[in-house]
Amino acid sequence: MPIPNIIAIDGPAASGKSTLGRRLADSLGYLFFDTGVMYRAVTWGALQRGLEIIDEAAVTNLAETAQIDVRPPSKDDGRACDVLLDGVDITWETRRLDVEANVSPVSAYQGVRQALASQQRRIGLRGRVIMVGRDIGTVVLPEADLKIYLDASVEERARRRYEEILQRGGQADYEQVLAGVRKRDEIDSTRAFSPLRAAEDAVILDSDKLNANEVFTKVEALCR
Repeated sequence: MPIPNIIAIDGPAASGKSTLGRRLADSLGYLFFDTGVMYRAVTWGALQRGLEIIDEAAVTNLAETAQIDVRPPSKDDGRACDVLLDGVDITWETRRLDVEANVSPVSAYQGVRQALASQQRRIGLRGRVIMVGRDIGTVVLPEADLKIYLDASVEERARRRYEEILQRGGQADYEQVLAGVRKRDEIDSTRAFSPLRAAEDAVILDSDKLNANEVFTKVEALCR
């Protein structure tokens, strides 16, 4: 069997999707595309334009009119990809704290999700891509050659995020991190448009008892 041309990885927050997707992309020589960067790009654009994040119509209009592209990294500065908004490289701008604080409501807007799904699909259909998100296998690229749904308990995902923050030198309270992950799960699974769920033909992996290397080994074997 040929290596899958389009690989979709879905799952809840902090399940390890990005770690898996980036390693798999490096192994296969594919584009790593975490679709969360598109929602961050729209959030950054809205903040730059002085839009109120709670103004759903204005933020949706921005998502519908802005040209967002994701390409292989052009610089060796730690980035996983290039993120461009209307031709301008905003890769690191999307990681700003004000973007982090506002991206969740933006990503829940139905109009934003519909607009960005079209842009994600445009990029995904180029092929040789590992696309990571919450609705890739169900909405964006239902024809993906391989669909992975990576899951883990909310407690385990919160623990991983908590330890990641500490390893970066930050400060965190586990109970607050746990509450945040639970809240994100609620938003993702209950929204009316493209809620988080596994595609019917997805391979479901529970990573509670698997480390990152074991998850990668299992998925790479599926690819090859």
